[in-house]
Amino acid sequence: MSQTNPYADKLTVADKDYHIFSLAKAATKHGTVDRLPFSLKVLLENLLRNLDADTVTEQDIQALIDWQKHGHADREIAFRPARVLMQDFTGVPAVVDLAAMRAAVAELGEDPQKINPLSPVDLVIDHSVMVDHFASDEAFKQNVAIEMERNFERYTFLRWGQQAFANFKVVPPGTGICHQVNLEYLGQSVWAKDTDSGTEAYPDTLVGTDSHTTMINALGVLGWGVGGIEAEAAMLGQPVSMLIPEVVGLEFTGKLAAGITATDLVLTVTELLRKHGVVGKFVEFFGDGLDHLSLADRATIANMAPEYGATCGFFPVDQITLDYMALTGRDEQVIARVKAYCQAQGLWRKPGHKATYTDVLHLDLSKVVPSLAGPKRPQDKVSLPALKQHCDDILALELKAAAEREAKMVDEGGGQPQPEDHDDHLELDGQRIKLDHHAVVIAAITSCTNTSNPSVLMAAGLLAKNALAKGLTRKPWVKSSLAPGSKVVSRYLEKAGLMQPLEQLGFHLVGYGCTTCIGNSGPLAKQLEQAISANNLNVSAVLSGNRNFEGRIHPLVQSNWLASPPLVVAFALAGTVNIDLSEEPVGKDKAGNPVYLKDIWPSNQEIANEVAKVQSSMFKSEYADVFSGDDTWQAIDVPKDKTYTWPESSYIRQPSFFQGMGREPEPVQDINQARVLALLGDSVTTDHISPAGSIKASSPAGRYLKELGISQADFNSYGSRRGNHEVMVRGTFANVRIRNEMVPGTEGGVTLHQPSAEQMDIYDAAERYRQQKTPLVVVAGKEYGTGSSRDWAAKGTLLLGVRAVLAESYERIHRSNLIGMGVLPLQFLAGVDRKHLQLTGAETFTITGLNNLKPKQKVQVMITYPDGDQQKIDMLCRIDTGNELAYYQHGGILHYVLRRMIGSA
Repeated sequence: MSQTNPYADKLTVADKDYHIFSLAKAATKHGTVDRLPFSLKVLLENLLRNLDADTVTEQDIQALIDWQKHGHADREIAFRPARVLMQDFTGVPAVVDLAAMRAAVAELGEDPQKINPLSPVDLVIDHSVMVDHFASDEAFKQNVAIEMERNFERYTFLRWGQQAFANFKVVPPGTGICHQVNLEYLGQSVWAKDTDSGTEAYPDTLVGTDSHTTMINALGVLGWGVGGIEAEAAMLGQPVSMLIPEVVGLEFTGKLAAGITATDLVLTVTELLRKHGVVGKFVEFFGDGLDHLSLADRATIANMAPEYGATCGFFPVDQITLDYMALTGRDEQVIARVKAYCQAQGLWRKPGHKATYTDVLHLDLSKVVPSLAGPKRPQDKVSLPALKQHCDDILALELKAAAEREAKMVDEGGGQPQPEDHDDHLELDGQRIKLDHHAVVIAAITSCTNTSNPSVLMAAGLLAKNALAKGLTRKPWVKSSLAPGSKVVSRYLEKAGLMQPLEQLGFHLVGYGCTTCIGNSGPLAKQLEQAISANNLNVSAVLSGNRNFEGRIHPLVQSNWLASPPLVVAFALAGTVNIDLSEEPVGKDKAGNPVYLKDIWPSNQEIANEVAKVQSSMFKSEYADVFSGDDTWQAIDVPKDKTYTWPESSYIRQPSFFQGMGREPEPVQDINQARVLALLGDSVTTDHISPAGSIKASSPAGRYLKELGISQADFNSYGSRRGNHEVMVRGTFANVRIRNEMVPGTEGGVTLHQPSAEQMDIYDAAERYRQQKTPLVVVAGKEYGTGSSRDWAAKGTLLLGVRAVLAESYERIHRSNLIGMGVLPLQFLAGVDRKHLQLTGAETFTITGLNNLKPKQKVQVMITYPDGDQQKIDMLCRIDTGNELAYYQHGGILHYVLRRMIGSA
């Protein structure tokens, strides 16, 4: 702690002294903070603690406090999170970059161990387990074995990182979902760090490489998901630049009615906030209704902030927070610190407290009804009684469209379609069945959203128990699975005697990971897949996850419904979503009598009795050795070298970012006679730019893998190969829906090589330009880089040879990521765009004055048209801050940090 910081203070808790940075002292100097939202108070403390008159100034502090006057502030601030959370898909590239930085330092003759995360980093392996096996006692063991075999190269690399880097820990596979592990174990609400002058206490904050990092907001921890480049910068001590956000307050009143779950509530909240519009904003929950929401209920709501569009969904600390920390086995000293610190700093929720918010919304909890969301978006809530009509309406539209297609075929001379003469029935598990539209083929209790909540899991177990007592069984065409977010779930289900009834209905443990929610649902039975394809059936998945986008869960499943765990079990019994479970029976009992959902739905008291069996000892036992892993993990043989020996791997390769890097940055060179790689329109997203999904055999990435001798069956996905830049660069700008205006009438990653005008894949054109030593630019319209902050959207752009992007406007994070990779973002001035300039992509661009750049200055661009005419325009340099300029001048943020770590920057 700086002795000259004017906001330094001391807090004593149980005879232990902590250095803190006082919000009360800030109020004395800058004005009251009483009406500041809790989430912004956390940001304010972050500024006070990191005041350095450079990245954080007194003006930043004043602007944040003055936010109370208007509910907004147009100012960018530097946020330094306490720690970083990663999952394996998005975390592997970050560790690859760290390993590459060590190799670069070694080449410069320096100690490679100078490269370590400066902020604590936890990586949880949770995205790789798939539901290959289900509905058997051996499913978990079999799936874990396949996971280890399928991902051995990646896991060996992460195992090396676990022992090579300081401040870096790996939670091995088969442990849980990163967000639930974070909630149950890692999060502390108030962090403490030993320094040379004593122990500092400050709010626990983080960024994560998964959008659902927001789940930890339930614990009063401020955090959200970011792209990989931002996360790497944060773990290497660099601040995250952000605009002071607007904060929408959502007041809860009343309490949930009997039979209403936290899932019903979160789907209602998601619909409400999506309709209001909270994209890019904080949401903060307040009101007396919070007294009736458990911490697990709050976590369910906070988890789905990406679905309602907010940066985060924040719950302040109160007694319910402390009770949960005690239940989950946190140390008594930590709990005492959290209470004392939050009360001293005005971060403790008091009854009746209301802050100033940008907007205020209200929700009476007693009005929430049983609900699902779907069939394609998490914000599309449908009440349980309305589901049947919704399905009928969908089917009617599909049949109408099919009839129109047939009529068109007849009109075009194709003749009258003949009905196919085949039997629609199939044999499955010894039964003769007929699969219909809206049949439930996947029923999965999965994902961090709900498996963090004992009440809905106990409800699922009790419903299964009651259903078995009535003689009900799962329909044979339903692929059922249970994938909890942590091992503690298995412990308390077994303690309550509810694991057995779930297993009897086919909900056996298949793994501790995201599974179905991220598309790792595994294959359906071949007979089912054939029937779905042959009859063009719109079948359904019902899952207790948070995302249900089209094509995400399974390629053959068109309709995906989010629901509470007990409803997942109920629909597995019913076998269809084309049913009104409020009036129609789930099935029949042993005597043939109808059994209704109300007959097997557990009472609130029954659920509460089982939740009371959840004990602190369960959490302490499961998390006592959380970083060690099982025998298979520990048996992975990894070298003890502190620099990584790069093997011949198709998953992990040394990236080229640092090749030829010197101790000092070379002067930035002007861009001369650059060619256009792509000419793009408005709202091109990072999903359009970044590689994602399956790898086609005919694509540049597919051809590369085939050249390595890898069969198409083993291509895996772009996500699993994020540690191999050769695969990822070949998939950049290769999205099947991207439209390059240089090649009108086409979709996909194609362009025209100039001046030959030959059409080819974007990667192949970039490679030819590289051989010709021709620099490249991308030209685009408004809102370039919207969507998820995918790091490979910027990394791939650089590796393709793109020196600058010229766009009408940018999404904030992607603009920052481009600079972080050494790519120059330029913005057209008002009234000028690609259409006004009549660009076709056959032009060349020369951009000068780059060695004397200043933030937000105008830059001169000379456009030379194919006929030799020239036009000179000014463009706005979207390097907005001094820090960003330093990153760009060093060739990227990692180069800048590397040089600082060896003392040459």
